[in-house]
Amino acid sequence: MEARKALTESEARLRAVIDAAPVGLVFADASGQITGGNNRVEEILGHPVLPSKDVASYNEWIGFHEDGRRVEGHEYPLGRVLSENLSSAELLTHYRRGDGTMTWIWFSAAPVRDLEGKVIGGVVASVNVDREKRLTESLEREVEKVVAEREAAQEALRQSQKLEAMGQLTGGVAHDFNNLLTPIIGSLDLLQRKPIGDARMQRLIDGALQSAERAKTLVQRLLAFARRQPLQPTAVDVGRIVTDMADLVARTSGPRVRVDVDVPPELPPARADSNQLEMALLNLSVNARDAMPDGGTLSISLRQVDEPPADLPELGRRPHVVLSVADNGRGMDEETLARCIEPFFSTKGVGKGTGLGLSMVHGLAAQLGGALRITSREGVGTAIELWLPVSSDEVSTGDEDRPAARDAGRGLVLLVDDEDLVRESTASMLADLGYEVVEAGSAEQALRMVKDGLRPDLLVSDHLMPGLSGTDLAVRLRGRMPGLPVLIVSGYADVDGLAPAFPRLAKPFRQADLAASVGALRGERAVSPSAGSTE
Repeated sequence: MEARKALTESEARLRAVIDAAPVGLVFADASGQITGGNNRVEEILGHPVLPSKDVASYNEWIGFHEDGRRVEGHEYPLGRVLSENLSSAELLTHYRRGDGTMTWIWFSAAPVRDLEGKVIGGVVASVNVDREKRLTESLEREVEKVVAEREAAQEALRQSQKLEAMGQLTGGVAHDFNNLLTPIIGSLDLLQRKPIGDARMQRLIDGALQSAERAKTLVQRLLAFARRQPLQPTAVDVGRIVTDMADLVARTSGPRVRVDVDVPPELPPARADSNQLEMALLNLSVNARDAMPDGGTLSISLRQVDEPPADLPELGRRPHVVLSVADNGRGMDEETLARCIEPFFSTKGVGKGTGLGLSMVHGLAAQLGGALRITSREGVGTAIELWLPVSSDEVSTGDEDRPAARDAGRGLVLLVDDEDLVRESTASMLADLGYEVVEAGSAEQALRMVKDGLRPDLLVSDHLMPGLSGTDLAVRLRGRMPGLPVLIVSGYADVDGLAPAFPRLAKPFRQADLAASVGALRGERAVSPSAGSTE
């Protein structure tokens, strides 16, 4: 009696411990038949323990692996320890509860052995880990998001560094090419204006000059990408530029492309360079046309945006005028879109493009303090937006009074350039225009000449030279001779180094360009390119 009482009390204590356990417990015999469980298991599973005869009947439990596969009966931990003679087995399962809801449950099973080590049954513990699982997934998503953002930022930094390095390289090369092209274009221009040789010789000179002009355009695009082109930004009526160029764009696009232009009234002026903006619009329009070989619609539109979107943080919170050029052509895949602003990258094939159009527009936008945004879908089309900051100035009408005109081509010009061929070519142009020219190979030499008594009527100087720059020279000479007209000539302009008070002439140039710049500087009417010639 005492032994039976002690056994009963022991079983009661064991049942109390089992029911008080913080996990669900289920027991089975060696065949897999469920023999019992505690109360907590019903709370976790959402239903009473399902009766079963063997391991195969565990298929009635509906659970799923993390990859979405249905858990087979023999895959449950209790079935594994009984059928595979394992010391333990575990499984995380997305389990369907009795009310149909899904929850994450962790099952952990172990065999029950007799004194001889024979498996006589098994026990499985179950824990509801749904909250922890969802928190973990949320944390993983956040980690993945942070990692993705970091990788995107690193890739953007790499691309920025790549483009900056390419910009520095192309800017330097373009500057050197401008110095090479200046005497070539200047000399060919002079030869074209004089009756030299027969008709065949003149055709050769004309062809050489046209090639040199194409090279000049190519260099200008390189400088635009490098953000080192000599810009003269002013308040520009972008709507008028778009309207004036609409006919040219339509004729350039051909009859199979429909050109839609949307220019709203009363747009504020934008800060831009008119000539470069016209070139940018033409480049974007040609790209759009080429993306529609079978025809389509080219849409050019303008709008004002008071506060740029978050994806253009470099624009700040200033208002902008947005020039949009869109097509419904072939579009670009992600790889092409990522590389489209790289210089010399082109999908048009050999001989059908320089690959500098978009890079030039991108450089122009950055140099003006704006931005370029490109969106494209393969097979749908491309939209390119040029964001230009709104200008607080009024648009110039070009009718401002000029100083009284002086006799053209009269006066002494101090010409300073460290490149001998450039200096010689420019001196020939000025002499052909009727000016007396004194040459100096450096700013320091020019200062010594002035110190020794030279009194020029005009200073024409290169900007970047060893020692003092052209701007430094102009400032010092202005200190000695207030009001001295100054023209700075440069292959590219360092915005920080070039004072805006000094007019500029970009290399390479023709005699007519030099004549117009010098004439405007001295308050003269346009000088005839043949003035002072010996024809």
